[in-house]
Amino acid sequence: MDVFDANGHEQVVFCQDRETGLKAIIGIYSTALGPALGGTRFYPYECESDALADVLNLSRGMAYKNALAGLDLGGGKAVIWGDPARLKSEALLRAYGRFVESLNGRYYTACDVGTYVQDMDVVARETRYATGRSVEHGGAGDSSVLTAWGVFQGMRAAAEHTWGTPSLRGRTVGVAGLGKVGRYLCGHLLDDGAAVVATDVSEAARTWARTTHPQITLVPDTTALITSDIDVYAPCALGGALNDDTVPVLRARVVTGAANNQLAHPGVSKLLEDRGILYTPDYLVNAGGVIQVADEIQGFNFERAKLRATGIFETTGRILQLAGDEGVPPAIAADRLAERRMAEVGRLRSIYLG
Repeated sequence: MDVFDANGHEQVVFCQDRETGLKAIIGIYSTALGPALGGTRFYPYECESDALADVLNLSRGMAYKNALAGLDLGGGKAVIWGDPARLKSEALLRAYGRFVESLNGRYYTACDVGTYVQDMDVVARETRYATGRSVEHGGAGDSSVLTAWGVFQGMRAAAEHTWGTPSLRGRTVGVAGLGKVGRYLCGHLLDDGAAVVATDVSEAARTWARTTHPQITLVPDTTALITSDIDVYAPCALGGALNDDTVPVLRARVVTGAANNQLAHPGVSKLLEDRGILYTPDYLVNAGGVIQVADEIQGFNFERAKLRATGIFETTGRILQLAGDEGVPPAIAADRLAERRMAEVGRLRSIYLG
């Protein structure tokens, strides 16, 4: 893989501490709008090349996500390669924090798959550039709260564009993944009057659904979910949910979910369009979490962050309108808007301030 030519990243940093078992990669895609911000994923990749590919894709997505969210922040991401259940320790997290600190503010980290607010509290003992910390330590707490709220706002905008009303009442939504974000999203959907069909590989997650929201219909797997009679599909697990196999059998008219990198390859956007399925770009609608942790940098205020995350409804509507006006898929329209902001606002840094 030619990292420089294929991805255009500013910086990719490999970090290793043999004593703790830390193997991490930090990817900084762009600092055109400000310091790169993105979470740390702790995951047992099959090989180093898989870890590298993931961090490159995720960090690029964060640059576009932060740009569309109106943040003065660039895009970055980190992955720690390994099984968090086996490897995670105070020493490993603090070693990772020292590598983050060594970048002198070019990269702010936060939570992602496999890391939690308590982990960021430990990382922050070694760096000034950790967000998504616990409330007890002056942080914003669980960023899944506003991630789910933002996805719900994006789904409302998609519903208005498709059915003429910004509500999911009377619609059936299929949620794939009942993790941190999926659980909050189910609550918003049920409160709004939607019926929810869901699946998760974890028995604990399925038990949570049965006990907390018994009105949720559980199906055995994602294949059963996407072939169900659903109006909206919400991928809320890992990426690649929309691919050459799933799109042809998908019965939903709208796809709006929290997972990152939902399109297995760029051509999937055209497949969705050909089938008349409206796709709201993942990095647009799942920006609530990064909005939450970004607010922490200036001193967290939940109401202020929630108000900004609510703006995902308006931004989604704007992009869907732009896509229609320009005759392109929403993913292309979103890319163009993000790239325009990075170019126009980023250019201002060429004005010398002395």
